[in-house]
Amino acid sequence: MSESSVSTAYISASTNRFNHAADASTSSLIACGSGKSIALWNTQDTDGKGVFQTLPGHQGLVTCVRFVASDTFASADDKGTVRYWRLFGTEWRTTVSMQAHQQPISVLRTFDKILLTGSSDSSIKIWEVQRGDVNDEVKELQTISLQGYYPLSLALAFLPSSEAIILAIGGTDRKVHIWTRSDGPFIRSVTLSGHEDWIRALAFRAPSTPNDPLVLASGSQDGTIRLWNVESFIKMQAQSQTHTKDSGDDLSDDLLDAFEASLGDLGADAEEGGRQISLKRHILTVKSSSGTQQYSITFDALLIGHEAGVTSLSWSPSNMTLLSTSTDSSLILWAPSSIVSTAYSSSTSSIWINIQRFGDVGGQRLGGFIGGLWSNNGTEAMAWGWSGGWRRWRRIASDSHGGTAGEEWEEVGAISGHSGAVKGLDWSPKGEYLVSVGLDQTTRIHGAITSSAPEQSVWHELSRPQVHGYDLMGAAWLGPWTFASVADEKVARVFEAPRNFVEEVRVLEVKDLAESDGDRPATASVPPLGLSNKAVGDAPSELDISRPRRRPFEGELASITLWPEIEKVFGHGYESITISASNSLGLLATACRATSPQHAVVRVYTTAGYQPFGAPLEGHSLTVTRIAFSPPDDKYVLTVSRDRTWRLFEKKENGYLPIAADKSHGRIIWDCAWSCEGDLFATASRDKTVKIWKQDSDSARWGAITTMKFEEAATAVAFCSAGADAQKRWLAVGLETGEIKIYSNLMSTPGQWTPVLTINSNLAHVDQINHLAWRATDNPSRKQLASCSEDGTLKVLIVQFEVD
Repeated sequence: MSESSVSTAYISASTNRFNHAADASTSSLIACGSGKSIALWNTQDTDGKGVFQTLPGHQGLVTCVRFVASDTFASADDKGTVRYWRLFGTEWRTTVSMQAHQQPISVLRTFDKILLTGSSDSSIKIWEVQRGDVNDEVKELQTISLQGYYPLSLALAFLPSSEAIILAIGGTDRKVHIWTRSDGPFIRSVTLSGHEDWIRALAFRAPSTPNDPLVLASGSQDGTIRLWNVESFIKMQAQSQTHTKDSGDDLSDDLLDAFEASLGDLGADAEEGGRQISLKRHILTVKSSSGTQQYSITFDALLIGHEAGVTSLSWSPSNMTLLSTSTDSSLILWAPSSIVSTAYSSSTSSIWINIQRFGDVGGQRLGGFIGGLWSNNGTEAMAWGWSGGWRRWRRIASDSHGGTAGEEWEEVGAISGHSGAVKGLDWSPKGEYLVSVGLDQTTRIHGAITSSAPEQSVWHELSRPQVHGYDLMGAAWLGPWTFASVADEKVARVFEAPRNFVEEVRVLEVKDLAESDGDRPATASVPPLGLSNKAVGDAPSELDISRPRRRPFEGELASITLWPEIEKVFGHGYESITISASNSLGLLATACRATSPQHAVVRVYTTAGYQPFGAPLEGHSLTVTRIAFSPPDDKYVLTVSRDRTWRLFEKKENGYLPIAADKSHGRIIWDCAWSCEGDLFATASRDKTVKIWKQDSDSARWGAITTMKFEEAATAVAFCSAGADAQKRWLAVGLETGEIKIYSNLMSTPGQWTPVLTINSNLAHVDQINHLAWRATDNPSRKQLASCSEDGTLKVLIVQFEVD
């Protein structure tokens, strides 16, 4: 059976809300923590493909990822575990997994041969990594106790013209602590004060010429960035003798100390604008081969430009530009203004200006940017936001030579995904695109865009029709341009595509369309304090003219791709839990949370006028978890419930009436599905079985003809057939562990299901699978399976079945 194979067509994954959760390698591969897995994204992919792989392994949320080399990275999670990954051929493997701390790890850094982990147990541990052929070994060298404050950022560098290492630690006590190591352990050296809030980011810039200082940038939640110069003290004294006016150095240091002390007595009023600027020179001494060496650290510049806390800092590979991101939703590139290069060496303070500012200027968008980084050798700057999506800007090659001030940048596409569990998905009637909903309170539509290679279409998020105030639980298409969704509220809401979505799928060739499609509102918006998307009429037509021939980016998805809401469907007394549309798309069924028979009903509505079709379907005593209409003509409705029973209702002219029920599962039934032919159905339960049910031709009773047993709870099922008159069909079963198992069956022997394929957590998911759905395709042996999971990812897998 080895001829069947699985590959990935699309992975939608968000990035965790930790500012160290992503890193870029020198070859522009980005690894980011996405839930409990690590997502890999090649930013230089020619077709603009997003995440191409997820790596399972961590048991907790991934908080830190750090590349050591282009084929090695380390990652840490909120359970205190560190994993070391290496690339063997095309496969990433864990070479070390260790419990580094008992508490979550908040920061991870690698330098030379050492690995540093900082944790909320208020300590930093220093480890040495010894590389082997297949496995690596890690041994602990030192533990630095921080006496009660938490480390949030670390940075390391070699001291100028020395083998000694300098370590900067920033955290919740608002100071930068400098430690040094020449031989043996790190020792405490000096403390740099000045910031007024937690220090979330630190970054060293190596000197580009021997005369340059080593620069440390520190970014804090007080919204400012401070630059500190570290340089050899002997060199400083040599300089000060050349400029006689500076020769009172020793005196001025004492004076400054006295001056600062007096400032402290005067209290906060004397501080300049609430920010104390200290020019004190800090001296640190390290042992070297020739005795001891002295270095001075001085405060060099205060960069003010962010309106809220700074979340990350990184120097560009060419070293002159500093990238900073902030919770004010902006990303700023800073560079020293070249005007101020005076006769002195570069140690004189230069003026730093922000040469580029990206993001939503002044718009306090929810949460702002969590972190940012450089990629593609400094020609791309990117950042990920609170909702887990990335934004990316690329430098356009400009004619001016070398100068950074005249650069032009343009935004390019990036990746995004649900930043919480994905609860439901549904293919549009002809399978052109896919809608997904999740606990991050958004509804997203994903589709395949035709790309340069004819066979290879590339998947992206096309629209975000609903950004809600409630957790979304399910969605169902009611036509090519209409879908309904249910959330943690009593009503179901129906949405209709706006004109800009219809235009977009036509331009991107996601769906074959005739030119015009009737009158539609251009777009939609949510009124202040409202919850419903209201249609926005034919605003000025520049919206259509300026519509670029490309997919929308994260900033646009978050703001201008909403769909107008056309209807609310009422009826339930508690929060909705599941929704389903009939095969004819003429009926819609919903169910809500229930602890009593009077609420555990399924309500069926017509999609023509959203009026009830017949009486509510009664019989269950607890929450109904899934509703399924039987193909091809919706003759039956099947419901499964938390009360461990399934019930079957048959269509009559004025509604559905109960005809069968069964309680042979021992636990909650999570999912049910009809075969494409409508001759049998499957139920998946937490009792670790999937049962196949068929109507007995003589007694007309529905009975179980097969029971499949699993190691874990079965949480999702979906059928797929080889074609209209083919003899073969398949069943996909999703498990609580995130694995998917596929079985095959011949029509002639409906009771015999043979396992053909197990899709493990490398390709599938790492947590409970909430929904599976096969895409309607004509190819008899090459199928696409969409799956969504509690781990926050949505995947479209290509399953290539063997051909007989």
